Amino acid sequence: MHHRILISGASIAGTTTAWWLGRFGYEVTVVERAPEFRDGGQNVDVRGVGREVLRRMGLEQAALDRGTGEKGTAWIDSDGEVAAQFVTDDLEGDGPTAEMEILRGDLARLLYDAAREHVDFRFGDTIQQVDDADDGATVTFASGRTATYDLVIVAEGVGSHTRELVFEGENDPRWMDLMIAYFTIPRVADDDQMWRWYNATEGRSISLRPDTHGTTRANLTIQQPANGEQDWDPDRQKAYMRDRFADAGWQASRVLSGMEATDDFYFDVLRQVRMKRWSKGHVVLTGDAAWCATPLAGIGTTLAVVGAYVLAGELQRADDVSSALAAYEAAMRPMVAEAQAVPKIGPRMMNPHSRLGIHLLHGVLNIASQPLIRDIATKSFAREPTSPDLDRYAALSASFDQEGA
Repeated sequence: MHHRILISGASIAGTTTAWWLGRFGYEVTVVERAPEFRDGGQNVDVRGVGREVLRRMGLEQAALDRGTGEKGTAWIDSDGEVAAQFVTDDLEGDGPTAEMEILRGDLARLLYDAAREHVDFRFGDTIQQVDDADDGATVTFASGRTATYDLVIVAEGVGSHTRELVFEGENDPRWMDLMIAYFTIPRVADDDQMWRWYNATEGRSISLRPDTHGTTRANLTIQQPANGEQDWDPDRQKAYMRDRFADAGWQASRVLSGMEATDDFYFDVLRQVRMKRWSKGHVVLTGDAAWCATPLAGIGTTLAVVGAYVLAGELQRADDVSSALAAYEAAMRPMVAEAQAVPKIGPRMMNPHSRLGIHLLHGVLNIASQPLIRDIATKSFAREPTSPDLDRYAALSASFDQEGA
């Protein structure tokens, strides 16, 4: 099989795939819309089988060393007091906060720095057209360049432009009735190392999470059906959040002030990507472009690194592209299906609309956090879907010196 590969997207799924294929000796180019590598972003975590992939890359400890320092999760009541909390050190295994909590940009940077020794990264360009043929896919870029590749890997995210070019109309999204605004605000003396979650009425919540950059990561969440808000411009999205959270209480005024000054505002209406197929000819989807399970699943980053490893492993094992892509899809489908089986009632339960609902939520969480049952309760947070057999690729992983990764 020929080895000229294009990856579109330089976030976690794309850079992990590039790392493996570069080590396997493929000629890999990564194209990224942003003019330079994008740091920043909110907390992500890597659990279970995802950590095993990082371990095989020789990057597990480096990722742990770059962790956010988050020590657990606390639900805050209307008086600013802790109504319930799960402290990581008290738990057997991962709870709402995993051992490997890291900012999206910090993990992506770690993977990028490790990959670029063997991979060509090109920033400030995008795919405009893909013409598939028997001998490969010819790609036309926004810059005017054209090139032919043996495989194009689309790792662009939930709203992937290239996915819509190649698989037009095939995504049947599952909307999760939740919108979230993410951004960074200045840290203050009262900020601690806990993920603090405050519920207000009307399905609203405010979260504050620590980082290691001297700032605090904030998000504003509203539980309601989508009405096209993801297509608004950022100014309109901010105005909407200002209006909805003006009377929310707790630290709403501080967070809204920080939102006005932030330079990393990101707004999303959560929806899963549901594709009946992940490949077509010489084009394949991976990461959120293929299967976004939303942050509600709790394992999006784990899926990204595992999917990248499986895709690279199958390409290395197979004699041709089509059989590799079929094996990749067969291996990943069960894990993705379980990850996407998040009940739509979940966001409603965690974001109650009434004061009574908030009181009941806090009561349940307080009971669940008690020593006698908290380890049983945390299994619901740490549940990991059935994963592919990584031993299928162990010999491939051992074929190069991981100590030099």
